[in-house]
Amino acid sequence: MVTYNPKDWLKLIIQFHKTDTARTLLWPMLLIGAITAAIEVIEKIYIKEPIEGNVTIFHQISGFIISLVLVFRINTAYDRWWEGRKLWGGLLNSCRNLSIKMHALMPKNSIEERKEIAAMISNYAYVLKEHLRNNSPEKLVAESSYINKAEYTKSNHKPNYIAKQLTEYIINISQKNPKTQYDSLLISSNLNDLTDICGACERIKNTPIPYSYNMFIKRIVFVYIITMPIAFGFSVGYWSIPVVMVMFYAFASLELISEEIEDPFGYDENDLPTDEIAEKIKLNVHEILLD
Repeated sequence: MVTYNPKDWLKLIIQFHKTDTARTLLWPMLLIGAITAAIEVIEKIYIKEPIEGNVTIFHQISGFIISLVLVFRINTAYDRWWEGRKLWGGLLNSCRNLSIKMHALMPKNSIEERKEIAAMISNYAYVLKEHLRNNSPEKLVAESSYINKAEYTKSNHKPNYIAKQLTEYIINISQKNPKTQYDSLLISSNLNDLTDICGACERIKNTPIPYSYNMFIKRIVFVYIITMPIAFGFSVGYWSIPVVMVMFYAFASLELISEEIEDPFGYDENDLPTDEIAEKIKLNVHEILLD
């Protein structure tokens, strides 16, 4: 995820980051400019009568409608990004609460049990972020003797396997002590949160924007941009070349940004900082249980 100072206007305006859509759209913008120039030349040479004003007005109205569609598109994508951020914030808090409760319930001298729980919680966050990236990591971030490597490798849903082992381990610890055999009920909600958050993240990842809606936006933007020189050529002349290029950059950038953030769990620069959150979970859990 890109970190920046939102108050530094000048730097944000003049700096071209590698995620800037201008880099991606440079060649399409030049192509659109060349097409616009060709249309303008044809109009100047072969079309003597200027196009009626109602065509230009119709193009302006259609541009307003397309703008509304694009606003809805990027708002929908941002909602998915923000929901993903809230879910990972909830995962961080659930792991902290689970660790705090286990710290209070377990004896101070139960070092091995504390290490096992800290390892499994840390591994869950790490495996979940890789699972959402369609990766299947063989190596975990913390050693745990309660995670069978053969079973873990064979499992199709690795976050579920670690959550299952963690729940089983905590229940076994509670049952070994008759005085605290029902302590697992105190942390059941935190254990349930792990799977609930995983399922919610999978829902975001596996439910893309409908195909027909996505294709409609791309086609209508293309048609609008490619007809803009025809509608405005006679009124602004060759100035339509930079105008069309700027409009294409604005409309296409909104679509590119939407595509990038609608799946917020990947490796794109504007995706969620799941690596940093998973590392923070590991550090917090170890600090609570072991320090």
